Amino acid sequence: MSVELDADLKELAGKLTQVESVMDLESLRAQVAELEAQASSPNLWDDPEAGQQVTSQLSYRQSELRKVSELRQRLDDIGVLYELAEDEHDAGSLGEVAAELASLAKDIDVLEVRTLLSGEYDDRNAVVTIRSEAGGVDAADWAEMLMRMYLRWAERHGYPTDVYDISYAEEAGIKSATFKVTAPYVYGTLSVEQGTHRLVRISPFDNQSRRQTSFAHVEVLPEVEEVDHVEIPEKDIRVDVYRSSGPGGQSVNTTDSAVRLTHIPTGVVVSCQNEKSQLQNKAAAMKVLQAKLLLRKKAEERAEMDALKDGGSSWGNQMRSYVLHPYQMVKDLRTEHEVGNPSQVLDGEIDGFLEAGIRWRKQSANA
Repeated sequence: MSVELDADLKELAGKLTQVESVMDLESLRAQVAELEAQASSPNLWDDPEAGQQVTSQLSYRQSELRKVSELRQRLDDIGVLYELAEDEHDAGSLGEVAAELASLAKDIDVLEVRTLLSGEYDDRNAVVTIRSEAGGVDAADWAEMLMRMYLRWAERHGYPTDVYDISYAEEAGIKSATFKVTAPYVYGTLSVEQGTHRLVRISPFDNQSRRQTSFAHVEVLPEVEEVDHVEIPEKDIRVDVYRSSGPGGQSVNTTDSAVRLTHIPTGVVVSCQNEKSQLQNKAAAMKVLQAKLLLRKKAEERAEMDALKDGGSSWGNQMRSYVLHPYQMVKDLRTEHEVGNPSQVLDGEIDGFLEAGIRWRKQSANA
C-alpha cells in the first residue's frame, strides 16, 4: 500500500472513530431496541400522533446505525481493493479506488457535521419564516426566491414540508411566509440560516434595467413539543379570523378560516391560513407562537451571558450575499464560504453553506 493512501486511510479511520464515539453507538443500539419494542406493541396506534413519533424515531436511529456501519465497511474495503488493483496493475481499478476514497471522505465529513448538532433543540423539526425587507417589489420577489430555495433543499433530501401561511405582495413575490420542515436535526441544521440575506441583481421590475439591492430576513425556530410547557393565558392572546387569499387577492376559501394570533404582552403576531379549517389554522398558529415565545424566554434567560459575547456573532446581522450582477457569486459573510454558481444555490444546493455555518457556530461557541 502506498504511503500516501495509508496516511489517508489512517486519517479517515481516526475521524470515523471520533464520530462513532460522539454518536455513542452502544446507546444508539439500546434506543433502537427500545423503540422496536414500542413499535411492536398492539396498542401503538391507539394514539396516532404518538405512534407516528415512535416509528419516525425508530426509522431515523436505524438509519444512523446503518450509515456508520456502511462507512466502516467501505473504509475496510478500500485497502483490500487497492491491494488487488496494485497486484493486477489495473489503472482503471486504481482510479476507482481514488474516487471511492474521495467519496468516503465526503460522506464521513457529512456525518461528522451532524455530530456537531448538540444544542438543546437541534434534533427537532424547524419552523421557518421569511420576510421581505428593504427593496420594495424586488425584496418581495427575493423573499419568494428564498422560500423556493429552502423548499427545494428539503425536497432534495426527502424532508416533508408544510406551508402554514403566505402573505402575497401586491405586484410580485411575498411579504412573508411560514413553513415547517420535518426531519430529525433539521432545526439545528437550518438554524445557521437565520439572519438577513442580500440579493444584488438587475431588477426585472425596473424598465431602465438598473441594478437593485434587496433584502429578506430568515427566522428559524424549533417546533415546540409537549415537554416545553409554554403557558399562554387566553387573556394574553387576541384572535382575529379572516378569509384566506391567494396571489392578487383571489379567494381560495369561501369561509373565514384563516387565523391571526397576537400575543398582547410582547406584540408577537402569527398567522396561518393554509389548513382546511379555522380550528386547524388556530392550532398551527399556536404552535408557531409557542415556538417564538419559547426562544424569547430562553434568550432572556441567557441575556446576561450573551451580552458578554462578541456582538459580531449576532444572527440578526447581514449574513450572506447573493450577487447575480455584475458577476456571479454567493458568499457567506461569517464563514467566507462561497460558490460561483448562484442558480444552483437558489435551486436548493445549500449543503456546503449549512456545513460551513455549523462548523463556524461550533468554533465561535468554543472561542
